[in-house]
Order: sequence, then C-alpha cells, then structure tokens
Amino acid sequence: MPKAAKDWEDQVKGLLKAELKRRNVSYAQLVEKLADIGVMDSEPNVRNKLSRGKFTAVFLIQCLEAIGASSLRLSE
Repeated sequence: MPKAAKDWEDQVKGLLKAELKRRNVSYAQLVEKLADIGVMDSEPNVRNKLSRGKFTAVFLIQCLEAIGASSLRLSE
C-alpha cells in the first residue's frame, strides 16, 4: 500500500529532527546557523515548519547545510 502524504511528511520531519538531535542543535541554534548561510527565518516559523512537517526540499537542504550534515540516512 502506498504511503499517504502525511506519512511522507512525518518521515521527512523525523529525518530532520533526528539530524538536529544527533548534532545537539536547538531550534534557536538552527535559526542562527541558517542566518550564517544567508537564510533569514524566525524561530517560531522554523518551529512551526518542523512541527507540521510541511516544508520545501530547499528548506531541508538549507537546514542540513547549516548544521554541517554531508549525508542523510533515509532508513535505519
């Protein structure tokens, strides 16, 4: 049975949150790191994007770049 859109959103949200946790990066620190690479966003906005799980692939890559992730494991 194919995954529903919500399942995909949950998977992506989980991937990004896991990378943040693995690197011990808070939302406030993520906002600072994003600003360092020229991406201006507020902490509440970032927190909402991550809680909803609805954000663009561009935002995902920006976050991964900002926290220094050079690879992403899609499954365990």
